Amino acid sequence: NGSHTPLPLPLRVPGGYEENRADVIRLDSSAAFSTAGANEVRALLAEAANDLPCEMADYVRKIEPHWQTAGADWMKVGSGWGPDPDTVLPAPGAQGALMAVLGAITNPGDRVACEALTYAGMPRAAHLIGRGSVSVAIDENGILPEAFETVCAQQHPKVLFLMPGVHNPLTRALPPERRKAIIDIARRHNVWLIEDNLYATIAGDPHTPIAAMAPDITFHITGLSKAVAAGLRAGWVATPPHLTARVWSAQKMLTGGASYLLCELAARMVDSGKAMAVRNRVRAEIGRRVALMRTIFDGCDINLRDHTPFAWLKLPEPWLSGTFKAAAYEEKVRIDDEDEFKAGRGDHRFHGVRIAFSATIKDIHQLETGARRLRRILDAGPGAHHSYN
Repeated sequence: NGSHTPLPLPLRVPGGYEENRADVIRLDSSAAFSTAGANEVRALLAEAANDLPCEMADYVRKIEPHWQTAGADWMKVGSGWGPDPDTVLPAPGAQGALMAVLGAITNPGDRVACEALTYAGMPRAAHLIGRGSVSVAIDENGILPEAFETVCAQQHPKVLFLMPGVHNPLTRALPPERRKAIIDIARRHNVWLIEDNLYATIAGDPHTPIAAMAPDITFHITGLSKAVAAGLRAGWVATPPHLTARVWSAQKMLTGGASYLLCELAARMVDSGKAMAVRNRVRAEIGRRVALMRTIFDGCDINLRDHTPFAWLKLPEPWLSGTFKAAAYEEKVRIDDEDEFKAGRGDHRFHGVRIAFSATIKDIHQLETGARRLRRILDAGPGAHHSYN
């Protein structure tokens, strides 16, 4: 009858790269290894389903106290600071927590300040719900307080998002004096602070978290995606005490409500000690991979931090970030260029790329293959990869 089944189109991502090409080594994911906590998740899932089948089949009508306690306990990992459990809310991942906070404390048209290089999900989320983003200048250690002061005076942002424990993609921890300066500026200009502490659960934060210094103006976010299992969508946010109910209400409106199964499973992972056991295995493996990267990129200008699942490679002249990314893809290695982390448009170029080496890498030998390809590209220079297209 002339009918036919159309061929499936390849899934593509921005930039035209195919998502699931088997021949491409993906050095672009910093989530926990997908196999790391699989056995623990399977066991606890069966246990929770057996214990609470009716609760899992119903709406979440109240926050279970042990969900909050588990979140407060997990926030101590890597930083040593834990909030009052009454101020902690479970969320569908750190991204879900971000959206809930934005929905609770900002209105359409408000501005959200972000570091010039940052987790791109934040400015994109802000634009998605009608908020604008403002870029704040940084140096190799993160946000510059004087630049934040200027942005506050001229553009009046409602909130500042930053990652002081482990900056993504620079890897650095924000120095203590800058943390204090940021708090002082935020207070003077009535700016809320969102502190994303996800990576500190693996690498650790050598300094006092901002939320411990200014809990009345800071939303502190963490989760299990980088250290235990990304698919659990397990996140928590500690809020200023008078805003806890407001953030919970915003989350329900934005997501349709929490999943009892996922909230319970995340809490049991933490309470049983299994989350920490998985985290320790992930941390040890990342430590081995960081050591390998230090060997392969010896003599290069690269930021590598112990137990951090990505590196920031600073490119020598005349490399451009996008050119290096394209050259890497020609050699079947996928990385992220600086545009993936820019908070907005601007003339400043950072001339760097992020190399991540956790979730999608099967073993350390695959990482070695991909990293050595990148080193060869770097040493050969852009002339070896000139394109006439």
